[in-house]
Amino acid sequence: MKPVTNDSSTGLARDLTAGLVVFLVALPLCLGVALASNAPLFSGVLTGIVGGIVVGILSGSQTSVSGPAAGLTAVVAAQIAALGSFEAFLLAVFIGGLIQIAFGLLKAGFLSDFVPSSVIKGLLAAIGVILILKQIPHVLGHDTDPEGDMAFSQPDQHNTFSELGTLFYGQVHLGAVVIGLISIAILVGWNRYKPLKKSIVPPQLIVVILGVICGQVFRQVGGPWAIDGAHLVQVPVAENLAGFAGFLRLPDFSQWLNPAIYSAGLTIAIVASLETLLNLEAVDRIDPQQRVSPSSRELLAQGVGNVVVGLIGGLPMTSVIVRSSVNINAGNKTKLSAIFHGVLLLVCVLLLPTYLNLIPLSCLAAILLVTGIKLVSPKLIREMWSQGPYQFVPFIVTLASIVLTDLLIGIVVGLLVSITFILNSNFRRPLRRVVEKYLGGEVLHIELASQVSFLNKAALEKVLRESPRGTHILLDAHNTDYIDPDILNLIRDFKEHTAPIQGVQVSLSGFRDKYQLYDDIQFVDYSTRELQGQITSTQVLQILEEGNERFRTGRRLSRDLGRQLHATAQGQHPLAVVLSCIDSRTPAELIFDLGLGDIFSVRIAGNVSSPKVLGSMEYGCAVAGAKLILVVGHTKCGAVTASVNLACTSQNAEEATGCQHLESIVLEIQQSIDRTTCLEMQHATPADKSEFADSVARQNVLRVVRQIVEQSDTIRQLVDAGQVAVVGAMYDVATGDIDFLTEEAIGLPPSELALAV
Repeated sequence: MKPVTNDSSTGLARDLTAGLVVFLVALPLCLGVALASNAPLFSGVLTGIVGGIVVGILSGSQTSVSGPAAGLTAVVAAQIAALGSFEAFLLAVFIGGLIQIAFGLLKAGFLSDFVPSSVIKGLLAAIGVILILKQIPHVLGHDTDPEGDMAFSQPDQHNTFSELGTLFYGQVHLGAVVIGLISIAILVGWNRYKPLKKSIVPPQLIVVILGVICGQVFRQVGGPWAIDGAHLVQVPVAENLAGFAGFLRLPDFSQWLNPAIYSAGLTIAIVASLETLLNLEAVDRIDPQQRVSPSSRELLAQGVGNVVVGLIGGLPMTSVIVRSSVNINAGNKTKLSAIFHGVLLLVCVLLLPTYLNLIPLSCLAAILLVTGIKLVSPKLIREMWSQGPYQFVPFIVTLASIVLTDLLIGIVVGLLVSITFILNSNFRRPLRRVVEKYLGGEVLHIELASQVSFLNKAALEKVLRESPRGTHILLDAHNTDYIDPDILNLIRDFKEHTAPIQGVQVSLSGFRDKYQLYDDIQFVDYSTRELQGQITSTQVLQILEEGNERFRTGRRLSRDLGRQLHATAQGQHPLAVVLSCIDSRTPAELIFDLGLGDIFSVRIAGNVSSPKVLGSMEYGCAVAGAKLILVVGHTKCGAVTASVNLACTSQNAEEATGCQHLESIVLEIQQSIDRTTCLEMQHATPADKSEFADSVARQNVLRVVRQIVEQSDTIRQLVDAGQVAVVGAMYDVATGDIDFLTEEAIGLPPSELALAV
């Protein structure tokens, strides 16, 4: 017996360790975002607590972690300055939360479905690049820029790139450098050693513990090794519970009549909601289990969270890609990890703030830097490049824009570029054109795109007006979701006025009833009495050959089978009688791309002839007017293979298969077998046996072609009169190709043989 494993306990352990890792990373980020937003430091911590516990409980996402967002720092700083006090700003956050709740109840989360995947992947890669660039200074002990600031322009008058340049002037800290580099080495090497990879202990926790120990050792060493408070986590410390309560701030409800409050609240709600939806979409893409988070429920949860933080003195929150990425990389299984990280934030800042302030920033920066490397892997860039410019350009523009500005501006730029590409694609290719050859002649089939707007008018009008006299046009809207009124007016005007003057016929198919353009097929796409009377045997053979070519290449004709059903209800006028095998892989109507009423299909195992088969073919030609009899055999035929196997044994078909009436078919097929060769095949390889069976199938087809004319006076007289031809063919079940055996045809004029195939 296999040992029983407790998956639930393993999942719980993974969630708790992941929550611990997220807590360690989130703490300095919460403080840094508050500092960058010109808000009280503890407001960021409060948002992290509420984002973890409250939003974690209400959210439907199993991987997303919420908290103060770096993408909102500019908005927060501007609104605090505009409203004149932090308390007034809290009222705006409260109102923004109520608006987000309304968004959630109105199911506004569907908006995330319209964000192109190239922009989402660009967002993920950009966050990875920013984490790498922003954390390099912190890893080396250069902590002038607040941890958690993700904007290109920094409060210290530097930007992301110029900050890196200061490192060349020696603005690094020796102790922090050692801790940072050791941390990176541990994080990178941990998963390469199998026993450690399977360990439940997260490498991030080891990094933090080692960082604290090294920090204390370096402090004793002193000199350039000593790590002071500027390079450590700096959680506000309250001396007692009353002091902790003093960190809480209440909103200024006296400002509730101030219009600026509502304007700020709406701004916060819109920006926070957009960032949440984008981050949620991005997090779902890197979720190993590929779960889909309910976006509208997330807006509702975020709204409740912002209402709470607005009431106690926190910053506005969103789903945050950085914390969420760390959560996933730490191996979380459910949203319990997000909740646990919030609980840890609350307990530790309340009871253990002094110990938290022993953690070096460089070891936390190392965790974020390695997370960034995973987000911007070369594999992702190669994948986007391989998908062509329509995917790669929006991806790389989104990436660059976010890195060089901030998250929201970069996303907007990426969306604009992506929309431009989409519009350009629709403008250039608003329709698909293909010339199709139906029984009644050639038709220019124009398939409209899913969205046909006024931007496509010029392209469609050009195609219609440039159609030469005698053209038959089919406008197909089966796959179209929306058609602009300008396009509808163009189609009506061309069909009713311009087309008759230019000698062009216009058929319509697939338009919705609301457009008041109804199906109107004016060309012949099935066999009629007139067509049957005009066509020759050679032309029927050409039709079958062209149909097989369409079948093989996946360019089958668009047929209105409902219309054909109605049109053929009163009578049939088939062009050919096709005698084929019952094999499930050889349906004649499919392999020749035919419609209802185009052929008589006679199917019997081994495509052999018999009086009943001959009677059916005689009726099809002499009474119903078919111009061609086509005998179709095929490769890997079961009936032929069985006949070959039984040819050199003493068994009959019933003894070998249990089929009482199969013997007559086997005996018919065995007339095409060379007994000498059959004996030699008993010791041949399976490949040679299969090849021999296929050759027998071919000989069987040619024998049946001759047999039809020899045994049916009716058909022979029609052949002698030039009204019917009898032709054999072999169908390859592996390729779908048909080999017409025209050299052995009966009734095809020699002068037309070259035209037949």
